[in-house]
Amino acid sequence: MSYPGVYAERGLFLCFEGGEGGGKSTQAKLLAQRLTELGREVLLTHEPGATEVGQKVRQIVLSPETGHLDDRTEALLYAADKAEHLDKMVRPALERGEVVITDRYVDSSLAYQGAGRALEPAELERVLRWATGDLRPHLTVLLDLDPAAGLTRFAERDRIEGEPLEFHLRVRQGFLDLAAADAEHYLVLDASGTIEEVAAAIGARVEALL
Repeated sequence: MSYPGVYAERGLFLCFEGGEGGGKSTQAKLLAQRLTELGREVLLTHEPGATEVGQKVRQIVLSPETGHLDDRTEALLYAADKAEHLDKMVRPALERGEVVITDRYVDSSLAYQGAGRALEPAELERVLRWATGDLRPHLTVLLDLDPAAGLTRFAERDRIEGEPLEFHLRVRQGFLDLAAADAEHYLVLDASGTIEEVAAAIGARVEALL
């Protein structure tokens, strides 16, 4: 089943995606600073955990103390975080005409719980699109990095980061497959480049959208 997607008519919705250690948070912050300097109102946010409810979900899904979760349970918890995030933060900001930059969104669940956990893709996507009203980013920046390199950037690992390398390799391919299927709405960058090089490429693409 294909999902056509809904794009906000006001504001600009931008998303950073990718595996562990690719620099998503760093680049999201740099882009927010750049756009703020250009006079734009910017909401910088993240998933999971940007809302009060989301913080509780984040603790469950990422804490190593949680231990094993059924794959469907994990996917539904992430979907609940997204629904709350959209309702409380993302949609209101877009309706005000702001630029929303989120560190992770639907693609993360499709890659981690879909490709990584091997849940049935169409079933999972149906749940996620329902949870988010099928709202799509105008642009998703995919910071691609070999998981063997990305995972070395953490002194300690959370529950997801602690999965075997084979899991993260499936996740990486999941992200690349999503980008290949909708190249118009993706910018895929090699995250092994310098912070400055990556930021410049992102800035140029986003400013063209503005």
